[in-house]
Amino acid sequence: MKTILKILSLLLVTILISCGGKEEKKKEKIKLQTKTEKKVEKKVEKLPASKTIDLTNKGVGPITSLNLPAEIDQSMATRGAEVYKKMCTACHRTNKKFIGPSPQGILERRSPEWVMNMILNPEEMVKKDPLAKALLIEFNGSPMANQNLTEEEARAVLEYFRTLK
Repeated sequence: MKTILKILSLLLVTILISCGGKEEKKKEKIKLQTKTEKKVEKKVEKLPASKTIDLTNKGVGPITSLNLPAEIDQSMATRGAEVYKKMCTACHRTNKKFIGPSPQGILERRSPEWVMNMILNPEEMVKKDPLAKALLIEFNGSPMANQNLTEEEARAVLEYFRTLK
């Protein structure tokens, strides 16, 4: 009877030890999966709205179609530079992020219609256009002021933006 008790005790201890080892292996597998998931999350980084490229979105506003000539109209660009310096430099710098985004290279990221609609109709753009909403968030909730430019002035500013490379 003592022999049977010793054998049962030994068997019980063996079972307990073997069960404990399996739990540790399961925990290690979970830890490895967690590290892998973290690595995947780091690789998938979202671009800020100012760097996002969307040339199909025309925005919300009066401009629905705009064809830009291949050559830049220098006299229009000069007028646009004057309007920009007078009305826009409080919040925008041509070569760096400031209160608002830099217009440098804007036509590589946005359609001309979107740019014009943002200039002419910033309040409605921020309410209805997803990209304009994202820009508002990126730039700490600083909305673009409506400068009440005419379409001609906005077009001149757009032409000036074409010269900023």
